[in-house]
Amino acid sequence: MKAMVLSAYGAPLQLEERPLPVPGSGEIRVRVEACAVCRTDLHVVDGELPPGKLPVVPGHEIVGIVEALGPDVAGPAIGERVGIPWLGHTCGTCFYCTSHHENLCDDPLFTGYTRDGGFASHVVADAAFAFALEGFDDPVAAAPLMCAGLIGWRSLKMAGEAQRIGLYGFGAAAHLIAQVCRWQGREVYAFTSPGDTATQAYALSLGAAWAGGSDEACPVELDAAIIFAPVGALVPAALRAVRKGGRVVCAGIHMSDIPQFPYDILWEERQVLSVANLTREDAREFLALAPQAVAQVTTTTYPLERANDALADLRAGRFQGAAVLVP
Repeated sequence: MKAMVLSAYGAPLQLEERPLPVPGSGEIRVRVEACAVCRTDLHVVDGELPPGKLPVVPGHEIVGIVEALGPDVAGPAIGERVGIPWLGHTCGTCFYCTSHHENLCDDPLFTGYTRDGGFASHVVADAAFAFALEGFDDPVAAAPLMCAGLIGWRSLKMAGEAQRIGLYGFGAAAHLIAQVCRWQGREVYAFTSPGDTATQAYALSLGAAWAGGSDEACPVELDAAIIFAPVGALVPAALRAVRKGGRVVCAGIHMSDIPQFPYDILWEERQVLSVANLTREDAREFLALAPQAVAQVTTTTYPLERANDALADLRAGRFQGAAVLVP
């Protein structure tokens, strides 16, 4: 098999030839058809998260075909298409796992961070954390759903019944969840980097009611805001944009420091919440509605060997939607 491997934080990924992995108890081996590139992959590569597994194969938005089963696997079956997300395993016994909050498990494994991921031709995954993708015939279009879609969905649920929603950072997650919002009858207000008129036009093409720079005032009071960009300074900006009782949801795994802000923009029962990982229930919900709610998945494809180029282009914002590696 081929894999793009991170051996030191901050270093480029290196292409390696490895033996085919053998799935252990409860595991499956998947032939990777596509793996989307997430901003979390940048945080892993740059060493911005607590140290994980090294060397490691990044990538956690995986779509592929099951080709081998380890012992004690009842499903999925060989030949089925599955999706493999960021949350790769949980202990099943801690307080969080037993209280329907497995996304906060005390002893988890994360795909592409603490276990090898999908920047490869093959990957081994916990069968219990692989989702059936029957009916998803395009693996490239399905790959961004495995994290950008799932985290976007969990963030939208945390935003509650908000009708006017601001999306700060209009990348892979926002371009998917904006379509879900419109399908649900909500209004979307898109905030991009100042001066990024191309992305603003793209947001409008996907049904946003308004699009502008994050330095601009929103034309309406928002019921909630979701921050996808890893920029702490957007938290006070979003608090100023939401109404009394409004929510600001921070959707990223990593964010720069939040600057000091006056209490009066938090007062009047505004809330700041963070999203951590996902649950399998989130995935089941989102994958059930995605075929109806998401009409367009915008992707730019790269061969596996160009994973470093995909990461660099993501960092520089050189494409709309999501980058996807194809082995």
